[in-house]
Amino acid sequence: MRVLLVATNRMTTPFPVYPIGIDYVATALRGRHEVRVLDLACDGAEAALTQACQEFLPEVVGLSLRNIDSAETATPDGFIPEIERLVARIRSASNARLVLGGPGFSIFPEALMLRLGADYGVVGEGEWLLELLDALQRGVAASDLRIPGVLVGGARVGAPQAWPGRFCRQLASSDNVLHYLRWGGMLNLQTKRGCPFLCSYCTYPAIEGRRLRLFDPGDVAREWQSLVSAGAKFLFVADAVFNSHVRHNLAVAQALETRGLTLPWGAFFAPMRPRADYYCRLRNAGLSHVEFGTESLSPVMLGRYRKPFTVEHALAAHREARAAGLHVAHYILLGGPGETVETVNATLDLCDRIEDAVLFFFCGVRIYPGTQVHAIALREGQVGPTDDLLAPRFYAPAGLHLDVINDMVSARSRGRSHWVLGSGDANMAAVMKRLYQRGQIGPLWDRLVPG
Repeated sequence: MRVLLVATNRMTTPFPVYPIGIDYVATALRGRHEVRVLDLACDGAEAALTQACQEFLPEVVGLSLRNIDSAETATPDGFIPEIERLVARIRSASNARLVLGGPGFSIFPEALMLRLGADYGVVGEGEWLLELLDALQRGVAASDLRIPGVLVGGARVGAPQAWPGRFCRQLASSDNVLHYLRWGGMLNLQTKRGCPFLCSYCTYPAIEGRRLRLFDPGDVAREWQSLVSAGAKFLFVADAVFNSHVRHNLAVAQALETRGLTLPWGAFFAPMRPRADYYCRLRNAGLSHVEFGTESLSPVMLGRYRKPFTVEHALAAHREARAAGLHVAHYILLGGPGETVETVNATLDLCDRIEDAVLFFFCGVRIYPGTQVHAIALREGQVGPTDDLLAPRFYAPAGLHLDVINDMVSARSRGRSHWVLGSGDANMAAVMKRLYQRGQIGPLWDRLVPG
């Protein structure tokens, strides 16, 4: 079958993110189906979608939805109207069957199927699209489909499951790669899928599941080499939490060292108690940027968020990463269930003691279906059982307005360039754009550290 896969994400703040999921899906389909990839971040105008439908004549169009909204209280921009326009273009230019997928879709599958009027949807890992296409090609009736994670119309016909095949990836096209190399030189890859943690607000269980699937370290190193050969100047490892399996991390690091791969890279870490040589071992394999999902430095709130570490662990992880010579950022999430003025101040007081790091503060916890925060919001009457939550809704802690939290952070961050509210303002985005245009590489948040 002729299949057009469309990456719909056009967000460029703080930087464009290469659509890695499309590559995995396209690689799974090739050999059994004719595949074309359209990245709207690269191809620009929506007219490119119409042109692709008219020239390629796809039998199936797969829309990958990465983000539903910005998830920030200060700029709660929703992207559904834009997706609706894309769907209208597809319907007007093609008779192809429409399949929805991607992380954003996996969080809101029934609501988005209803809103967008798609024929099919794939919840969780997109490789299951291969099974759906094979079934359609064989003429299997919709009523007979029983594929994990697949929706027909608005109904689920198969519960999501982990993809049982081998995870393989080839870059979609050189044109797509060049677009991202011009903006920071960054490409990405995964070393594992799944997340075993139980964070109260997190959507990863719906997207990748809780069971870790570890990629062969040799395969990771070979893909790493291919990205270097494609021109990457910096790599970001797009695992849910990189250090969710330390032995595997070190095996990957050893595979990179064996191949002599020293390209700088970064990843998202939980600030858990580190073994003494952990960050030094990763630094020797090229790690340069550590992004900690610290979320809070209040013991009360770490418990409420169900984090797998303590305040002492977080501070120790920071010290170990800095001692290894790594750039460090911490992400702080304020406003969850149980947040008070006292817990906010406890976090900010300890943030004052964190040196040589950038701190990103997000004031407000987005309520996502199926999370513990959603269950709490339902019990408290903040949301109703029939609310689809497609429009951004943020948890409201009792007796503490989110504006008050934002004002507390703003007051404490005054004069500190390394304390950033959200993803940064328009001025910060403009500065980063100029730096990328001048050939600077990497995420660039390390430039905000004083001194």
